[in-house]
Amino acid sequence: MNFQLETLGIIHSCYQEKFAVPRQPGLAPSAWATLELLAPYNQPEAVEGLTDYSHLWLTFVFHENLEKGWKPRVRPPRLGGNEKTGVFSTRSPFRPNGLGLSVVKLEEVDLSQGVHLRLSGIDLVDGTPVVDIKPYLPWVESLPEAQAGWAPEPPKLLPVIFTPQALQQLADLPQSHSLQQLIQEVLSQDPRPAYQRATAARIYGVRLAGFNVKFIYHQADQQEVIEVLALEAG
Repeated sequence: MNFQLETLGIIHSCYQEKFAVPRQPGLAPSAWATLELLAPYNQPEAVEGLTDYSHLWLTFVFHENLEKGWKPRVRPPRLGGNEKTGVFSTRSPFRPNGLGLSVVKLEEVDLSQGVHLRLSGIDLVDGTPVVDIKPYLPWVESLPEAQAGWAPEPPKLLPVIFTPQALQQLADLPQSHSLQQLIQEVLSQDPRPAYQRATAARIYGVRLAGFNVKFIYHQADQQEVIEVLALEAG
């Protein structure tokens, strides 16, 4: 049976590229996005009652991965990037139908110009097509006793520090506090590819909320640290 999915809306996100996007929703609570509903789905009637819910399920398309196809076995980053396991035991974006599922916090429904849903805690890159929206029901969908296979716990977080230059650049911005918080939440999860984590002294850059955030991984006082070096506009 063949079927076709309609794009209900497009995500406008603080994540401007795939690199450093958290691998699960909610890991960076300060991460924000707007879901812009498209015609004919941008009718106020379609979102009536939605503000009664705090969180939503979004079904979306891994649009930047579709051309790469899928494989029956993949290398999850949580397994070090070398060990393989079945694709259906992972949340890998390289899936037969390229569909993803995220639970996000609904901050606001804006009906001033069309229909826009203001979201937080997202893990979706800018431009992501959304194909369905459903309310999150904690009494049926929160199962703390469930087994979680090879990912039983949240990822280890690293401390994030800022150079004086980076702190000064942040201080000169009107959104200084919120941007610094977002950077800390995203980089503390160590977004470096697993196969590069043995490489020291390499400078990375991630495009986040309108800035190219330059950072480096190193060890200080026998502790692993992510250090933000500078912020570049763009």
